[in-house]
Amino acid sequence: MESKLRNLYSLQYIDSNLDELEEMKGDLPSEIRSLEGRVEGLTAQRAALDQAMKTAFAQRDHADSEIVTLRDKVERYKVQQTKVRTNKEYDALTKEMDTATETISRLEKEMEALENKATLARSEIEVLGEQLQELQKVLDEKNVDLTEITRTTEAEELKFRNDRLKLVSRITKADIATYERIRKAKKGMAIVAVKRGACGGCFNRVPPQKILELKQNSRIYTCEHCGRILVSDEIVASVNSAS
Repeated sequence: MESKLRNLYSLQYIDSNLDELEEMKGDLPSEIRSLEGRVEGLTAQRAALDQAMKTAFAQRDHADSEIVTLRDKVERYKVQQTKVRTNKEYDALTKEMDTATETISRLEKEMEALENKATLARSEIEVLGEQLQELQKVLDEKNVDLTEITRTTEAEELKFRNDRLKLVSRITKADIATYERIRKAKKGMAIVAVKRGACGGCFNRVPPQKILELKQNSRIYTCEHCGRILVSDEIVASVNSAS
C-alpha cells in the first residue's frame, strides 16, 4: 500500500509540475485556437464568395451570349417578314420576334442582377482578404510567442511526460480513474499532504486519530470535507527527495 500511495503522490507531483509549465503559456494556446478557427471560417467564407462570383460572371456571360443570338434571330425575322406571302406567316414571325424581344429584356435584367451580385461578392472578398491578412499577422505573432515559451520549457516538459508514462504503467486503471476523477473536480489537486493538522487542499482540520493512521501508510484516506486523497509527510518527503 505504501508503494501505491507513493506512486499516486508521484503522479500528482508530476502533473502539478506539468500544470505549472502549461500555465507559463498563459492564454496563448486558447487564443491561438480561437484565431485559427476565425482564419478557417473567413477562409471558407471567402472561398464561397469567390465561387459565387465566378458563377455569377459565368451566368452573366451566358446570358449575354443568348442575347446576341436572339438579336440575330430578330434581325433575320425582320428580313423574312419582307418576303412572306401570307398574313399567317407574317403573324408567326411577329410572334417569334415578340418572344425573342421579351426574352432579351428578361436576360438583360438578369445580366444586370448577376453583374451586381458578382461585383458585391468581389468587394466582400477584398474586405475578407484584408481581415484575413490582419488575423494571420496576429496569429503568426502569437505562434512565435508560444514557440519561444515552449522552447525554454521543452526539455523539462519532455522529462516529466516520460516519467509520467513510466509511472502510470505501475498504477492500476481503477486507481488512475479515481485519481483523474478527483483531479478534474478539484482543479488539478487530487492528492495532498496534511499540513499543520489540516488538509492541504481545503485546509479543513483533519482529526488527530486519522493523522496517526495516515502515518502507517496502510490504506487510502480521503478528506471528509473535500474528498481529496490524503498522504503522510513520509510519502511526501520520499517523493520530494527522489525528484
